[in-house]
Amino acid sequence: MPKYTVHVRGEWLAVPCQTGTNTVRWLGKEAVRRYMKNKPDNGGFASVEEVKFCVRRCKGLGLLDHDDTLEDTLEDNEFVEVVIEGDVMSPDFIVSKLEGFDLYSKYQEPEKDIYLDGHSLTTEDLINLGKGLYKIKLTPEAEAKVKQSREVIERIVKEQTVVYGITTGFGKFARTVIPTSKLKELQVNLVRSHSAGVGKPLIPERSRMLLALRINVLAKGYSGISLETLQQVIEAFNASCLPYIPEKGTVGASGDLAPLSHLALGLIGEGKMWSPKSGWADAKYGLALINGTQMISSLGCEAVERASAIARQADIVAALTLEVLKGTTRAFDTDIHAVRPHRGQIEVAFRFRSLLDSDHHPSEIAESHRFCDRVQDAYTLRCCPQVHGVANDTIAFVKDIITTEINSATDNPMVFAERGETISGGNFHGEYPAKALDYLAIGVHELAAISERRIERLCNPSLSELPAFLVTEGGLNSGFMIAHCTAAALVSENKALCHPSSVDSLSTSAATEDHVSMGGWAARKALKVIEHVEQVLAIELLAACQGIEFLRPLRTTTPLEKVYDLVRSVVRPWLKDRFMAPDIEAAHRLLVEQKVWEVAEPYIEKYRREHIPESRPISPTAFSLDSLRMNKCVGTDHSDQDEL
Repeated sequence: MPKYTVHVRGEWLAVPCQTGTNTVRWLGKEAVRRYMKNKPDNGGFASVEEVKFCVRRCKGLGLLDHDDTLEDTLEDNEFVEVVIEGDVMSPDFIVSKLEGFDLYSKYQEPEKDIYLDGHSLTTEDLINLGKGLYKIKLTPEAEAKVKQSREVIERIVKEQTVVYGITTGFGKFARTVIPTSKLKELQVNLVRSHSAGVGKPLIPERSRMLLALRINVLAKGYSGISLETLQQVIEAFNASCLPYIPEKGTVGASGDLAPLSHLALGLIGEGKMWSPKSGWADAKYGLALINGTQMISSLGCEAVERASAIARQADIVAALTLEVLKGTTRAFDTDIHAVRPHRGQIEVAFRFRSLLDSDHHPSEIAESHRFCDRVQDAYTLRCCPQVHGVANDTIAFVKDIITTEINSATDNPMVFAERGETISGGNFHGEYPAKALDYLAIGVHELAAISERRIERLCNPSLSELPAFLVTEGGLNSGFMIAHCTAAALVSENKALCHPSSVDSLSTSAATEDHVSMGGWAARKALKVIEHVEQVLAIELLAACQGIEFLRPLRTTTPLEKVYDLVRSVVRPWLKDRFMAPDIEAAHRLLVEQKVWEVAEPYIEKYRREHIPESRPISPTAFSLDSLRMNKCVGTDHSDQDEL
């Protein structure tokens, strides 16, 4: 009987087939039926018949005709994907776009509003705006400031005052005064000529973030844009009219000129759009739409939030590995970390205690080696608070800078309505977010570097006391051998990506912009580093859960058993070799969606709330005067008995 493995919405389903004469359409419907069967809400569908989909090979990405028979089209055990019309494709598995299908989320108008004032936006807010969870409105105070700054611009134009970018050319042409009759053409030419980006477009979620952040900056009232134009931009956002914005082309100096120009190009009715309708912006305000660091900052928000999520979960994954490798918890003693009181280090040590405390959460695995002769653990286990801790502190530092940046005015010139004047400055320079995001990449990378070493310890029988590569019948089966190689490859790639882009600068615009930040690349590579960190930790999570299999029937602590159960809900134990990439993808998705944190967080916070006394069980890794006295007392009692 032929059998096929089908990918539907992030899940892999085994679909047996009674006969090869069944069609591709049958396979797609059967996969959708099985998917719906496993979902409490049927996956959001009323019936299989209403689901529109296409089917493609996973290898080669070829589309399959619904009417072709399976025996003529596919081989036994082949992997295929069912793409449901209107769904978001998994960016980690298949990234190319099918002809004739919109693979991005169908926009559903949100019911909630968020009020922007240019001062109080958080990184979490921006992520949610990118997901399309809110419509944007301006606060009355922001509307008043926008009107006031616009009045200054109108007076400048009326009086024919020479002001950079409003009545002059740009960059090298700053001394060229433009006649009033050609000011509209000046702004249109600016947007068109600066739309010179290359590369893949930003995905819709990132385009929404970029547009929302630009609106937030304009809402501060220092750009000179008219309220009418700004409201049109907001209407475009609320209708999810998203311009086509190539990801490459910014040097992060005079703002993110290329990507923001592509954004403005769509808003004035030119260029490509993600949506069939475009909000039109008056052409006079081109410079207000394109000057700023919002490309760097919007991607930086995503990087910071994803880094925060994976850093929290890295502690949970490492705690599970420590249990499998029969490590000790004594290295997480509060007194050790109190005398080196870095905030991140203290918090990581606390999380380890909350997950591994043997008095609060009895662990049969921990008890099984309580009196072993091992003196201390390897650095990759013992030093997790120190290594993971500085990653947490790095993220907090960068988040503070990015939060300031997304609520800052980065236009040039700046319009100060209360002074009735405009001033040319340099707030558009992207050095702050560029340096911060380079630092973020370096800090977060270490989570993958230490994780890869723990994977090595899990797979190496001389270090783990487990079967080689975590599989039975080694030789016939290779187990996690190449999964570890994948982790090593990702860590090595990160080493190159962690080279700071902001140490580079190339003079542009005929030496007018003679120092640049290269912040656009800093943001994009930070996201790539974080993705690699997620994938390495996904491999460690799978390896640790596989290690648990060889320690059964012993059980670990309650919170870690819950993590194990979560993983086993999407990935079955490794009994013999099989296609591993889907397992890694499934574990990666758990981490990206923060499912591992959601399972463990209640136990961590309960431990924090209840101020549970720290358990300090006797261990060969620690020397205690009390234990020495106890041994002496025991020895004295024995000698007395001998004398009797």
